[in-house]
Amino acid sequence: MTLAQRLLLSASLLVATTAAGHAAPKVVASIKPVHSLVAAVMQGVGEPALIVEGAGSPHTYSLKPSQAKALQEADLIFWIGHELEAFLEKPVETIGANAKAVELIDAHGLIKLPFREGGPFEAHDHGEDEGHEHAGHDHAHDHKHDHAHSHAHTHDHGHKHETAKAAGHDHAHDHGHAHGAFDSHVWLDPENAKAMVSEIAEALAEADPDNAATYEANAASTIARLEALHADIDARLAPVRGKGFIVFHDAYQYFEKRFDISASGSITVSPEVMPGAERITEIKGRISELGATCVFSEPQFEPKLIQVVTEGTPARAGVLDPLGAGLADGPDLYFGLIDGLATSIQECLGGAS
Repeated sequence: MTLAQRLLLSASLLVATTAAGHAAPKVVASIKPVHSLVAAVMQGVGEPALIVEGAGSPHTYSLKPSQAKALQEADLIFWIGHELEAFLEKPVETIGANAKAVELIDAHGLIKLPFREGGPFEAHDHGEDEGHEHAGHDHAHDHKHDHAHSHAHTHDHGHKHETAKAAGHDHAHDHGHAHGAFDSHVWLDPENAKAMVSEIAEALAEADPDNAATYEANAASTIARLEALHADIDARLAPVRGKGFIVFHDAYQYFEKRFDISASGSITVSPEVMPGAERITEIKGRISELGATCVFSEPQFEPKLIQVVTEGTPARAGVLDPLGAGLADGPDLYFGLIDGLATSIQECLGGAS
């Protein structure tokens, strides 16, 4: 072996071990915000692998072979839970059977909010119109991760349930989801992120006690950053409180409640199902009626629809990114994500009279 090869091997071994000489645990995280918080806690020890990459959505994601391999080799898997990443449920149980899987939806101190009932666009009967739209979306019932996430219910009533949502009937609480169903977009509240960070640090310290002090110190500094972020966003959004806006799908109530702003409604209750012509016409009327200042699309879903519903109305179009699609993976992504939501809302709402 040449000197250069020996040096390269030594460097590789250093990357794979911590300063204390212990192999870093192999960690997998599901979505970018979770990956970011895990990466923040693991700084100086190792880096987690990410499942839902780029602009992918946990509502429609398919596992790649390389990601299946990462699950197979993992010591720890962090995810929100089957309520959000239903595509991961079986792989975690089978491929990742040797890993400890941590569902962050169950983190100590996490605030869970029930689905919002009704709303300006949800309590209307467009069954025939929307049912045809759903029929053309043949894979929608295979991705039952929307917002009525009872995994036990998806196999029996998935198609019926998605059709009900596509028809504009709330989040289908009447289809067996009244038993403790809640909105799984929990990370969009920085206070919940603090609870998740504590849970992540605890799980890492238990799996890798040699680096427990590092995990605990990283968690403490991350929580301090989250508290500063909370205060900053709260102050920035104060001038636009009370202004109406509409979102692509109802994913933001954790952010809204934390910062005292409120969406007037959503365009679709199911991200996989596009609204039909009748619903689009109604939404356009509602935008004017409600005096909505902005209508927000998402990078993960079709933005052209926003142009259609805002055309001929005074509303501006904006983008809200709940997953950090355009941000570089890593410990700073979560902060950029929350800051980006605030900036989009601040600029769009603040730019109108």
